[in-house]
Amino acid sequence: MPASRTRHLCSVAAALALTVAGPATAASAASGASGGLREVLFVGNNWDGTADVVKSSGDFAKVGRINIVPDKAQRLAEINADPVKWIYYTSIRNEVGQGHDQYVDDMYSTPDGKSVVVSRPSFADVVSIDLATDKVNWRFPVAGYRADHMAVSPDGSRVAVSASTANKVQVLDIGTGRELGEFDTGDKPHENFFTNGGKYIWNMSIGEVTTSLDDPAWDWTKGDRHITIVDADTFKQVRTIDMRQRLDAIGLKDFSSAVRPAAFTPDWSKLYFQVSFFNGFLEYDVATDRITRVKTLPENPATNPDRTTWLLDSRHHGISMNPEGTKLCVAGTMDNYATVVDRASFDVGPLVTASTPYWATVSGDGKDCIISEAGADQITAIDFATGQKVLSVPVGDHPQRVRLGHVQADWTGPSGS
Repeated sequence: MPASRTRHLCSVAAALALTVAGPATAASAASGASGGLREVLFVGNNWDGTADVVKSSGDFAKVGRINIVPDKAQRLAEINADPVKWIYYTSIRNEVGQGHDQYVDDMYSTPDGKSVVVSRPSFADVVSIDLATDKVNWRFPVAGYRADHMAVSPDGSRVAVSASTANKVQVLDIGTGRELGEFDTGDKPHENFFTNGGKYIWNMSIGEVTTSLDDPAWDWTKGDRHITIVDADTFKQVRTIDMRQRLDAIGLKDFSSAVRPAAFTPDWSKLYFQVSFFNGFLEYDVATDRITRVKTLPENPATNPDRTTWLLDSRHHGISMNPEGTKLCVAGTMDNYATVVDRASFDVGPLVTASTPYWATVSGDGKDCIISEAGADQITAIDFATGQKVLSVPVGDHPQRVRLGHVQADWTGPSGS
């Protein structure tokens, strides 16, 4: 594993004496495996029910495509036979999916590069798809009626999935789909991180994001939103962090406390996170347990100021950091741009025009920020060094999550496709 990808959290709140060190993806876990693997980017096309696989750096050329819903007919038959499942399925389509089914939320490859594990919101499950055949290896129905963000342990052996309507995270064996444990969260669990070599799991809950009660005066209706930290072996709670208290302490009483996408420094001493309705991000010092800086990013004058028109309470949704920890890349979802920000000075680079940028990650070589443009059905690379756009690559319908992973070196798609 490259040193730039090895992360350690130096310290956290002394009262808890909790040391948290950095997460790794299945891609990182596999990076030390045999030469028979090839690093790639998986791009989940949420409305298509497919995932495009592209080169992890350079020209990001397409390598192959995966069918994430090969069992679609069977799943729909089950849903149509159960009135409660049908109600939730329809609700997901009409609210979260903006009139579309949500087939691909998050995904990680297995360490051997032979399968990809995917959370499917509309089907309320996690499945393992064989990359050689496009067939389902195993399926795990999550608690409740919707599967959301996932995280993979540093060794690639476990995946944690947010069961968003059940307010819990479930941890699965990546090879078999067997549940290893679960823990309770705040309302609507969202982002997950494995930390400290897989010893701890962090979860961020975002509360209710589908209502129209979006004025700050109605913030209390959004539910219980906090960060939950648990021991990854026992699933016992170690700590919770309620950003409402930290925001109030610095006078940001009108800010939402819903922690959206986040990024840590390489030493895990600082957390940079987005919150609902805000065009910018905040810096949280883990050791002192307080918000230390706030960065407001430019508003697009063309953006409708009516909060109820914003996608799932987002203003900006997607943030990543280069391996050196010197630059942040921010997806300005409702403002239709992405930009690179200097972490030390908070100086803002060029505003790169983008169509509903919905996620931000880092290329395999660490040189570029990769954003998914859900409104343009493409991914775009932005140079961390210059902040300038490098290129765009077309993908499927409504790309959202983009994750580094591995496939077999000679893989170009399922056999016979």
